[in-house]
Amino acid sequence: MPGTRYRPPGSPSTAIITPEGQRALKVELDELWRVRRPEVVIALAAAAAEGDRSENAEYTYRKRQLGEIDRRVRYLTRRLESLRVVSDPPSDIRRVYFGAFVEIEYVDTGDISRLRIVGPDETSAAKGWISVDAPLARALLKRGVDDEIEVELPAGLRRVCVLSVRYDRAPDVLIDKD
Repeated sequence: MPGTRYRPPGSPSTAIITPEGQRALKVELDELWRVRRPEVVIALAAAAAEGDRSENAEYTYRKRQLGEIDRRVRYLTRRLESLRVVSDPPSDIRRVYFGAFVEIEYVDTGDISRLRIVGPDETSAAKGWISVDAPLARALLKRGVDDEIEVELPAGLRRVCVLSVRYDRAPDVLIDKD
């Protein structure tokens, strides 16, 4: 329907997370609840004391900020309850599964990328952490060293070769090409 605000619900994200990701979400929730929210409540009260709220930009801003914090707190609280923490490496550490650090080569260009397959709540382009729900991660799952796959990415169809697979819980084990 053109002109409406309705958006169809997105596809549900996988409800798994690494222990590091869970800790980061708990730290964020604690920071919002114990530090940021009280600061905004104090600033809101000060803005409300200034008089006419209908023309008080500071009051409006703080009210909106408080709403954003409360929404994020509600989301994090519900999300943390629904997430399953995956801390142990899989039984076959030679294959790509959730939590794996994977080194891949794009066959057509020779570019090498180092990725980690993580939950949707902990993705980070800067760290090279991609969601288990991402097309590349889905294509890499259950693959091993030297496996080549074709995957449809935003840049088009790409051919990828798995160079190495490792897991945090097994730091002495790096399955690599010889």
